[in-house]
Amino acid sequence: MNSWTLENARNASKSDRSGPHRGRLMMLMWIILSSSLCLMVDGQMKISPETVQQWAESFGKELASLSGRYSGSKLLQKKYKDIEGVVKLEEVNGEELVKKFAEEMEEMLGRKMKSVKRLAEAAEDADYYHDYNDTLEFEYYNSMLINTVDEDGTPVPLGGEFALEENEHFNKLPVNTLQSNIQVPTNVYNRDPDIVNGVYMSEALNDVFIDNFLKDPTLTWQYFGSASGFFRLYPGIQWIPDENGVVTFDSRKRNWYIQAATSPKDVVIVVDVSGSMKGLRLTIAKHTINTILDTLGENDFVNIIAYSDYVRYVEPCFKGTLVQADLDNREHFKLLVEELHVKGEGKVKKAMKESFKILNEATALGQGSLCNQAIMLITDGAMEDYRDVFEEFNWPERRVRVFTYLIGREMTFADSVKWIACNNKGYYTHISTLADVQENVMEYLHVLSRPMVINHDHDIIWTEAYMDSVFPHTKELFNSQAQSLLLMTSVAMPVFSKKKETLSHGILLGVVGTDVALRELMRLAPRYKLGIHGYAFLLTNNGYILSHPDLRPLYKEGKTLKPKPNYNSVDLSEVEWEDTEEKLRTAMVKGETGTLSLDVRTSVDKGTRVMFLKNDYFYTVINETPFSLGIVLSRGYGQYIFIGNVSVEEGLHDLLAPDLIIASEWTYCETDIDPSHRKLSQLEAVVRYLTGKEPDLECDVQLLQQTLFDAVVTAPMEAYWTALMLNTSGIDDGIETVFLGTRSGLMRFQRYTGIEKRVGKSFLTDKDKENMFTMDHFPVWYRRASEFPAGQFLYYTPRRETRAGRIVIATTAVTVTVGKKTAIAGAIGVQMTLEVLESKLWSVAVQPNDTDCSDIEGICPLRCDNIDIDCFVIDNNGFVLISKQRTDAGKFYGEVDGSVMTTLIRMGMFKRVSLFDYQAMCKMSLHSVSSTRPLLSPFYVLAATLKWFLSNFLLFLLEFNFCGFWHTDHFADASAHKKKGDILQPCDTEYPSFVYEPSVKETNSIIKCGRCKKMFVVQQIPESNLLLLVAQADCDCSRQYGPITMAPQEVKYILLRLSVKCDRMRSQKIRRRPESCHAYHPQENANDCGGASFVSLSASLFFACLSFVALVS
Repeated sequence: MNSWTLENARNASKSDRSGPHRGRLMMLMWIILSSSLCLMVDGQMKISPETVQQWAESFGKELASLSGRYSGSKLLQKKYKDIEGVVKLEEVNGEELVKKFAEEMEEMLGRKMKSVKRLAEAAEDADYYHDYNDTLEFEYYNSMLINTVDEDGTPVPLGGEFALEENEHFNKLPVNTLQSNIQVPTNVYNRDPDIVNGVYMSEALNDVFIDNFLKDPTLTWQYFGSASGFFRLYPGIQWIPDENGVVTFDSRKRNWYIQAATSPKDVVIVVDVSGSMKGLRLTIAKHTINTILDTLGENDFVNIIAYSDYVRYVEPCFKGTLVQADLDNREHFKLLVEELHVKGEGKVKKAMKESFKILNEATALGQGSLCNQAIMLITDGAMEDYRDVFEEFNWPERRVRVFTYLIGREMTFADSVKWIACNNKGYYTHISTLADVQENVMEYLHVLSRPMVINHDHDIIWTEAYMDSVFPHTKELFNSQAQSLLLMTSVAMPVFSKKKETLSHGILLGVVGTDVALRELMRLAPRYKLGIHGYAFLLTNNGYILSHPDLRPLYKEGKTLKPKPNYNSVDLSEVEWEDTEEKLRTAMVKGETGTLSLDVRTSVDKGTRVMFLKNDYFYTVINETPFSLGIVLSRGYGQYIFIGNVSVEEGLHDLLAPDLIIASEWTYCETDIDPSHRKLSQLEAVVRYLTGKEPDLECDVQLLQQTLFDAVVTAPMEAYWTALMLNTSGIDDGIETVFLGTRSGLMRFQRYTGIEKRVGKSFLTDKDKENMFTMDHFPVWYRRASEFPAGQFLYYTPRRETRAGRIVIATTAVTVTVGKKTAIAGAIGVQMTLEVLESKLWSVAVQPNDTDCSDIEGICPLRCDNIDIDCFVIDNNGFVLISKQRTDAGKFYGEVDGSVMTTLIRMGMFKRVSLFDYQAMCKMSLHSVSSTRPLLSPFYVLAATLKWFLSNFLLFLLEFNFCGFWHTDHFADASAHKKKGDILQPCDTEYPSFVYEPSVKETNSIIKCGRCKKMFVVQQIPESNLLLLVAQADCDCSRQYGPITMAPQEVKYILLRLSVKCDRMRSQKIRRRPESCHAYHPQENANDCGGASFVSLSASLFFACLSFVALVS
C-alpha cells in the first residue's frame, strides 16, 4: 500500500508536466487499484463456516471430557440411578405446605404476644400500687454510665458494676441476662422525679423479663418505653453514644411506641409561612413538621398545607387528598418542607376550611384511616375570626381534633391559639426553641390515646419491617447477613394507669414490647421444602414487603452500606412485578387463602442473567397478626421431592467425611433454645443428636433423613476425587476445585490446587455467599445447572466484582427418576482457571499450513492466532469467556463489539429481555429535590445560603452550651440535611438481559461499515451453553455501531409521564385496615388541653441571646 502511494505521488508530479494524457493514465490506474483493493477485502471477509463448525465440535468434546473427568458427574449420576428403585418421589402440596408454615408462624408469634401481655399486666399492677413521691431517690443502672468510674476509680452515680457477657443469641453482644437497665435520652434529665418514680415502679418488670425468656428462649429484646422518656431494656447492655457523646434514641419516637399508643389517624398539617414567620421561627416550624411526620406510620394518612395570603399545598400533586404516611411519602414531604419560604400576611381561615374539606371528603369516600382525624396548626399567631369555620365543619360533634403549636417567644396570641385547641378536643403547646419541639409534639399522642386508655383496650400491634441501627455491631450485621433477612418486626402493647382518680384523664404510662427477627420467622419455611427456585415471603396489611428474598433494603454509599430511605415501604407489586393486575397482592392484603400461577422473568447473579419460570403461588393469612404468608414453587423444580432412607450408623459414617459440610444457615437442629447449644455448629449439633449425646435437641427429622441419605449416595465421590489426585498422570494445571451439592444442603468439595497457587481463592469460602447454601438461596451454580439438561455442562465466569482472578465454573444437574416423575437430586461441577479453556481452544482453532484448501472458500488456512480475525467464546447470556484480549473475559460481548451483537439480536440468535428494578438508587442532581419546583436562580441560591448560615449560627448560640447545653440531640437533627448535590435517591430502573435462542445452531453474516465490510461466523459448541464466534478483525465498525451495555436506565417520569409518578405516590391501593379504632370516649376530659411551655435561661444569657437577635435583624 505504501509503494502504491509513492508511485501515485510520482505520477502526480509527472502529470503536472505532461498534460492531459498523464492525467487520464493516473485515473485508469486509480480505478484498477481500487478494484483490486475491493477484491482483497472481499477475500478477507470469507470465513469458512465449515471450519468454525469443526473447531466448535472439537472444542466441545474437549470441554465435555475435561469437565466430566474431573467432576465425576457420570459416576454421581450412576449412583443416584442405582437407588431409584428404593426412593419415593412425592409431589409437593403447596396448599398444605403454606398452611403448615402459617400455623407454625402463628404459634411462634403467639408466644411473643403472650410475653408482651404479661409485661403489660405487671407494669400496670406496679403503677397501681406505687405512690408518686416528688423527693424519691433511687439509684438505678443507667446503661450509659454502667462500669464507668471517675478519676479516683469510684463508680460514677447511676453507674456501678454491671456484669456483661457476650451472648450468641443477642448477635454476640455483651449483655446481662439477669438484669435489665435504663437508657435515658441526652435531652431528658436522668434525676427528674418523673424518671426516678417511673424507673422505681418498673423494677417489677425484671422478674417478668427473665421469666418470659425462660418460657420462650427464642425471645430477643424485651422493653418498656415510658411516657416520661426513659427506656428499660432486657437484657441489659452498655449503651454506646454517638461520636459526639450524645444519645438521641428516644423510645417515644419509635414506630412500635407510636402505633401502640394511638389508633390510626388522618393528619393535615397546616403551617404559617407569612412574613412574620421568618428566621428562627420558620426553622422551628420546619423541625416541628418533621417531628410530627416522624410520629406517623403506614396505617396513617397525611397532607401538608402552607398558608399566607393564599393557601397552597406543599406537594401540588397531593392537592385535595390524603396520602399514606409511609416512609417514602414522609421523606418526600421533608424534602419539600425544606424549600418553604415566608411571604405575605397570614390568613389562617382559608387554610382551616381547606383542611376540613380534605378530611370530610376522605371520610365520605371511605379513604384514609377512617379513624382519628386531626389538624395540626403551626403558627406564630392567629388574628382572624375563625369561629364560624368550626361551627360549619366541626361543631358540635368535634370529630376532628385540632392541635395548635404557637411558635416563637411572642405570647400576644397565646390565648386565641389555645382557644382553637381547647374548643376542638385538641391540645395547645408553646414552642419557643428547637429544644421544645420533641416533648411538645409528643403531647398530641397522649391526647389521641385517651379514649383507648379510658376504655382499657389493650390492642396488640405489629409494626412494619424495620432495621434497628440502635445497637452496636450493626455494620458487621449489614455485611454478614443476607439483606432480606436483616429486618425485624416488633409486637407491642400500651400500658395504662388503672388508678380511678386519673381515669378520665386517660394517662398512658408507656408501651411494652419485644422484637422478632424476621430471620427467625423465615426459618419456619425451610428452603429444602421449597426447591431450587422456591421461596417464602411475608406481606403486611398495607401490601408492603415484610420479608422477601428479592428485598434489598441496603445501598452502598462509598464503602458503607446504609438503609435505603424507603426500605420498609416496598410494595409487593414492586418485587413481584410480573403480577401486573395485582391479583396476588389484592388477595394477600385481603387476608385470603388461595393459589395463583404466573409466568415470570427472574434473574440470578445479581440481575445479569435472566431466567423464565412458571411459578405457582400459594398464600394464606397468619391469624392474630396483620401479616400474610406466601410461598412459591417453580414448576419442574419445586414440584417433586424424593425421599430415601438409610441407617443412622451408615449415614453418620459418611457424614463425618472431611470433604463434607452442610448449610450452616439452615436449621437441621434447633440450637437457640438451650444456651449450652448456642455455640454448636449445625453439623456438630446433628452429630451429637444422632449419636445420642444430645437427645433433647429439636431436629428436623425429614431433613436429617435426607441429609444422611445424600451423604451415603455421594460418598464414592471422595474416593474418586482422591484417586485423581494420586494418579501418576497428575492433575491438569488450572483445575482448582471440584464440588457437588444436594437439595438437603449437603456439599462436598475437593481442592486440587493449594491455596498459594489457587486463582479462585475465595470460591466456596465463608465469604462466598453466592456459591453456598444460605437461608436466602441455593448456590448460583446449583440454580444455573437446573436450567440446563442434566448431564450437559453449563459454563460461566462469575461476575467480575465477585471473583478473585480469572476463573470459570462448569456445572451440571443430577436427577432422580421414578416412573414418569423426575426430580433434581443435586448439581456437580468443577472450578478452573480460564487459561485451561483458552489453551484447549487455541490448540483446536487452527488449521495447519499444509491444509488442503482446494475445496474451502475463504481464508485458508484459518487460524485464531491470525491478526486478521478475532475469536471469542461467549455464553448463552452473551458474556465473554475467551478472547485474544484477556481483559475481555467477563464482559458482555455487546460492550466489546456492538456491531456483531446488534446483528445477532436482529437475526434472532439473541433476544433482549427487559427487567425492572423498583428498588434502585439513582444520583440526584442539585435541583431535583422536588419535581414540582423550578430551578433556583444563582441569586436565590446565594441568598438562601446566607440565610441558612445566619439562622444556623443564631441557632448555635441559642441552643449550644451557654443557651441550652442540655438539649444537644435536636441540634444534630436541625443540621441533618446534607448537601443534595451527590446524594442517592430511590428510583425505578429498566435494565436489559440477553438470552441465546438455542434453536439457532449457527449463523454468519456480513456487516457493512462505511468503506469496509465485516464478516463473522457463530457456531454453537455442542453439549454446552457456549458459542464460538469468529469475526473479521480489520474492519472497525465502532463509528457505525456503538457498544451495547447492560447498564440500568432510570425510568424518567417527565412531561406527560410526570402524572404517572404523581398518581403512583398519591394512589391508595387496596389495604386491610387495622380492626380496632379508638377515636372517642364520653368520659374523656377535653378540658385538659395544654398550656405554655418555657425553657429557663439565666437573665444574662437570655439578654445576650436577645442582643444577638437584634444585631442579626
